Amino acid sequence: MPSRQVSLSPVQETLLLTLYARALDSTAPNPILGDTLAAAVADRIAEDTGYDFAKLNLKPSLVAGTALRARKLDDIIHQFITTHPDAVVVDLGCGLDTRLARCTPPTGVDWYDVDFPEVTDLRRRYLPDDRSHLVATDVTEPHWSQALPHDRPAMIVADGLLPFLPGDSFQTMIRQLTTRLPAGELALNGYTRFAAWAMKYHPSIKALGIDAAQGFDDPRKPEHWNAGLTLVAEQLLTRAPEVAAFPQPVRALTRLMARSTAMSRQGTRVLHYRF
Repeated sequence: MPSRQVSLSPVQETLLLTLYARALDSTAPNPILGDTLAAAVADRIAEDTGYDFAKLNLKPSLVAGTALRARKLDDIIHQFITTHPDAVVVDLGCGLDTRLARCTPPTGVDWYDVDFPEVTDLRRRYLPDDRSHLVATDVTEPHWSQALPHDRPAMIVADGLLPFLPGDSFQTMIRQLTTRLPAGELALNGYTRFAAWAMKYHPSIKALGIDAAQGFDDPRKPEHWNAGLTLVAEQLLTRAPEVAAFPQPVRALTRLMARSTAMSRQGTRVLHYRF
């Protein structure tokens, strides 16, 4: 019998959507990310709370896209911490992501997982062996970055966060971080304005009652946020070799989109900056 409840706002509940997407990928015949820890965590939550993951109605395209963007962000982080074994990693809106376990950082890396107090409580319950520093806050609050070391290279990652923050709060937060941190990189999955607008009509997002609408088209726009950012790369994931592992017909549709840069930008893309 379920003995606990999951009490999250609709935006916070998206962490269960992405957790379940990674869990489903791990059980696929050809997993893209292979995050078996995510599957174990999802199973424990379902057993403890009776949460109905099936209500999220995850389509194969969302599962594959979530796993692929996580893999590409992991690759950027892994490269950074290999070059900077004394780095600080800041995972914004971390949810129940098991990224630290996937990236296996050197012991000299300090990893900060930042999310609402309700979410960090879940991390303590379901990821008790995680050695990250938990920062329990609304990421849009102005002063939480003071908890971060300010004398070491930093890797900032934001996976799935951008469309759910109001107004210019995302860029304000990034300005505060790049002011606090001496140098480093930022990696996020980017959404065009159309893709962010269309997201709220996706069955899985509609199931949670979320109104998501934040995005930008030009990958160089963040260079004008007065945050000291310079674009390193825009990865259009429709053209990633891992698309070969997508199930049909998602694979065929993705390869068709890959023929057009404009169409590819409406899908999943990973943006990488230096500051």
